[in-house]
Amino acid sequence: MNHPLLTRRELLRNSSLGFGGLALSGLYGAPVEAHFQARAKSVIFLFMEGGVSQVDSFDYKPLLAKHHGEDPRKAIGEIEATQFGNVGKVMKSPWEFKQRGQCGAWISDLFPHVAELADELAIIRSMTSNFPEHTSACYYLHSGLGLQGRPSMGAWASYGLGSENENFPGYVVLNGGQIPSGGLDNFSNGFLPATHRGNLLNALGTPLANVKPNEKIAQAQEIKRRLAQQLNRGTAGGVEALESAIANHELAARMQLAIPEVMSLDGETEATKKLYGFDAEYKHTQTYARECLIARRLIERGVRFVELTIPMVNGYQRWDAHNDLVTNHSTNARAVDQPIAGLIRDLKSRGLLDETLVVWTGEFGRTPFAQGGNGRDHNEYGFSLWMAGGGVKPGVTFGATDEWGYRAVDNPLQIHDLHATILHLLGINHEKLTYRFSGRDIRLTDVHGKIVKEILA
Repeated sequence: MNHPLLTRRELLRNSSLGFGGLALSGLYGAPVEAHFQARAKSVIFLFMEGGVSQVDSFDYKPLLAKHHGEDPRKAIGEIEATQFGNVGKVMKSPWEFKQRGQCGAWISDLFPHVAELADELAIIRSMTSNFPEHTSACYYLHSGLGLQGRPSMGAWASYGLGSENENFPGYVVLNGGQIPSGGLDNFSNGFLPATHRGNLLNALGTPLANVKPNEKIAQAQEIKRRLAQQLNRGTAGGVEALESAIANHELAARMQLAIPEVMSLDGETEATKKLYGFDAEYKHTQTYARECLIARRLIERGVRFVELTIPMVNGYQRWDAHNDLVTNHSTNARAVDQPIAGLIRDLKSRGLLDETLVVWTGEFGRTPFAQGGNGRDHNEYGFSLWMAGGGVKPGVTFGATDEWGYRAVDNPLQIHDLHATILHLLGINHEKLTYRFSGRDIRLTDVHGKIVKEILA
């Protein structure tokens, strides 16, 4: 017996839950088939907004101590234009560097807990950015373009692979207090369907607006939802914005049950909480500890990409150490160091580190000379980041800056290379993950990007 083919709209009309019954459909984030075997199932992105100084953390340059206090134009030579043009003297690191672990990686005392895990890290010391200003650099790091409006790498990961749990979105942002420069557009879906936008959850307080139903009668919300479904189904098909809205409404209804459970830490042991730093005296350590533990719980439940923002240390300060480098970096490091180390240890003990890619970076680095007296200006010419787990070779370093820690000279990398490598570890060929927009196929890495094969396990 022959049956007439159903249109997409008719299929939805006949589905009992609308888009809710198609949570893993193409629009909502259904995975395209991976291009090859993935090494990582998910990503935890630890974004150190403001710009961590590479010469005070992961890039040891003893020459700075030898020439401390000298004119950098005479000691270093040609100086690039800086963001604020207030070039001070060559400035040694206030923190002592030591070789850590069996791999012997040089890491400073700024991160004592992370330093203990040197043998788990793949440290890149030759990253560069195209932008010296926070907003453009944040957009560039997130989306591969220094302008707002493009999809974030988390949105691309969600678009390419979807979420493994229909009750959660593919891309979640845990907010510890500071939304990065450029605002929520850092987490944008851009021209991708709206279902792939980063979903913001507050680590403290109410995690999400309306996560608890406002209706006093239990059935009232369900009645409203079904009425909205009926009205939406009567609209002409093929309107992507409407269909994304329907999908998001259905997801929101499911999240009202899922989010309170994942945000509740009642089932976590006191030993686990202590590992992350819940018992720390410093309140910002407690905040970031909560973010890191919730991140682990989210990836356990199939969320593809989880990004963490930093706590509101000393007001709106970030890692942006234009003056008083010691106070700025000490307080920010104190907030994140133990929780990050706890996250890596916890993932490893649960067998999750091998399938979870942890990425730590700022949007750029800082100068090896002072800004004015005791700060450091922005430096896009060379900075450090690290990765762990998820198919990354542990205990390695790649690339190098010059003897001052100023410019990347050995295997310099672009942000596009970072994106290509992240997608590769997720099983995606960055050249094939495209979306047709404005008359051409666009990808996260644009026409650039090479995989950093030297750090792959």
